[in-house]
Amino acid sequence: MRDYYEILGVERTCEAGALKASFRKLAMEHHPDRNDGCSEAESRFKEINEAYSVLSDPQKRAAYDRFGHAGVNGSAGQGGPQFNDVGDIFNDVFGDVFGDMFGGRRGGQQRSGPARGQDLRYDLEITLEQAYAGSEVEITVPAALTCETCTGSGAKPGTSPSACNACGGAGRVRATQGFFSIERACPRCGGSGRLVLDPCSDCHGMGQVRRERTLSVRIPAGVDDGARIRLSGEGDGGARGGPRGDLYIFLSVSPHELFERDGLDLLCTVPVPMAVAALGGEIEAPCLMGGENCDGNCKLPVKVPEGAQTGRTVRLKGRGMPSLRSRDRGDLIVELFVETPAKLTARQKELLREFAGLSTEAQHPKNANFAGKAKTFWDSVKG
Repeated sequence: MRDYYEILGVERTCEAGALKASFRKLAMEHHPDRNDGCSEAESRFKEINEAYSVLSDPQKRAAYDRFGHAGVNGSAGQGGPQFNDVGDIFNDVFGDVFGDMFGGRRGGQQRSGPARGQDLRYDLEITLEQAYAGSEVEITVPAALTCETCTGSGAKPGTSPSACNACGGAGRVRATQGFFSIERACPRCGGSGRLVLDPCSDCHGMGQVRRERTLSVRIPAGVDDGARIRLSGEGDGGARGGPRGDLYIFLSVSPHELFERDGLDLLCTVPVPMAVAALGGEIEAPCLMGGENCDGNCKLPVKVPEGAQTGRTVRLKGRGMPSLRSRDRGDLIVELFVETPAKLTARQKELLREFAGLSTEAQHPKNANFAGKAKTFWDSVKG
């Protein structure tokens, strides 16, 4: 039998907090509900539960540290009671929080009663334009729905489920070993407290069928990458008349070919002809459509100051993203990129040579400053 500390991935000297944290992580990873009933995951989950049941108890841990498995044999080792129900120790640690997330028991609710449906997650990618103006998107979501043929009972129409004779309809059975008494789900009915002897032909006794549903989702203006939208009651249907779970939509904004987002600000690099950068003038910058501040025009005038250099920015107030929770708007920050002309004609080259001959150091201060630093560097290398 494997060492309990090795199973939980902790040192023998670890404290209770570290032990519990490791158990939480491993139990969540190998929980049968998250592994589609995988037998290997279920076996691993039982092993994790068994190890934690010993090491979380100071007296059992002391006995195990001194005598190994022989010190706890009969309580949690070989031959001892097994934690077959996923809720035995797991619910003690995770409680209502995990139950809410995966449709488990709440507040000690019996498994034989109504059970809330599982929450569902849907990943939705939207464009920056949709995030800017807001939009309405249709999505198709597979979900477990109440079977209409049997109205969720799982039994063939005209029949009804029978109370489980193993647990008397309680859905729970109690096992006693020495001083310990452990309650777990009834293995015969799976914790439902009832048996479907003549199952429905459509849902095969499950009471639910999986269908695809088309939902309309409203994307509010200003959402950012990673935002989450909750649709209450749009998750899986509840078992035995329980309420539906919720649907959580996680948004991701696809990269844009022109804009980058920085909070509420939008950044855009716009090329500027060399003559316009030198003399000053006006260029056009793109902006996102939509919203009362865009005036229905996807181009905005940008004033370029005389002598503008690459990297200079011009801020256009109120032309950025709208705020999700207020009426504020970010700015559109236009970064200028001075473009050197290519494929010049003979006349253009002649004019540029004439211009170069008339240029002075005062007109190229950065070049003069660089030349001075370079001369100092070269002199230091030589000397």
